[in-house]
Amino acid sequence: MIRQIRGKVFSVGLVSAVIEVAGFGIEVRMSTPQTLQVGSEANLATHLALKQDGLELYGFPDVADRDFFELVLSVSGVGPKTALSVLRRASREALEGAIGKRDLTYLTKVVGLGKKGAEKMVVELTDKVGPRSHDNADGEVFDTLVALGYTEREARKALQSIPDGITGKDARLKAALSHHP
Repeated sequence: MIRQIRGKVFSVGLVSAVIEVAGFGIEVRMSTPQTLQVGSEANLATHLALKQDGLELYGFPDVADRDFFELVLSVSGVGPKTALSVLRRASREALEGAIGKRDLTYLTKVVGLGKKGAEKMVVELTDKVGPRSHDNADGEVFDTLVALGYTEREARKALQSIPDGITGKDARLKAALSHHP
């Protein structure tokens, strides 16, 4: 099992990056490959998935994100692409908080999971994640954006564009409104 990869970033795509390790170009699927810069050194925690048609390597900026990805994979019916998609739409901390508080509204509206998928995730992961602080600011920001005329997809995209350091409902709403869909 490949649990970590370190090397020079050879190229960056929409859903993956190629990392050069000992002369080999290894494709690593990521939720946010755009955080890497071509020519820089990358050090990623990884998960190796065995598929019918080959192997896929998934990379994460830290071990906690990889461990959460593997936790989401433990949900019946969830594969690596779905788990990565979930992490692409919300931060690990926000997801852990929503699962810990059984916030189905956040998981369906903000993250974009179907109702059954969100329920299954909450049922299977709540005990593993445990209670977390979750202020639902993004849920309220999402509802406000939709009330202002954003489609649900545009609202999710605007929420994703908010920088990590911005906290509080009003500040997050202002940052989301500055994103033009």
